[in-house]
Amino acid sequence: MDFKINLLVIDDDDINIFIIKKIVEKTGFAVNMVAKTNGQLAIDYLHEIADSPEIFPHLMLIDINMPVLNGWEFIEAYEKMNITKVVDMYMLSSSVYENDIEKAKTYNVVKGFISKPLSIDRLVELFKSASA
Repeated sequence: MDFKINLLVIDDDDINIFIIKKIVEKTGFAVNMVAKTNGQLAIDYLHEIADSPEIFPHLMLIDINMPVLNGWEFIEAYEKMNITKVVDMYMLSSSVYENDIEKAKTYNVVKGFISKPLSIDRLVELFKSASA
């Protein structure tokens, strides 16, 4: 398959990023994974690549609790960018708060809420959806 999935992981925890990278490798999909450790770095990155559809993310996994710009603030900043490309965005969090799960549903750009840890099966599902 020639299609390569561009994955942006926004998480301030290096261990989570490492685990996601290992899970990505086990899926068998061709993936270009970029990780940013807070929402502001992710917004800056997206501004840099906004005119590069070949590397713009198909899928974003966004942690909620991060320094500088948290997951919710990232979503709000992203919405202001007026990007027309459809991106599958998921909140990926260890939060078990029902209000976080409900809040994720209030954003049109957020497709769902995934509780950590991320499983290989769930990531394969996301990749299939993003590449459809």
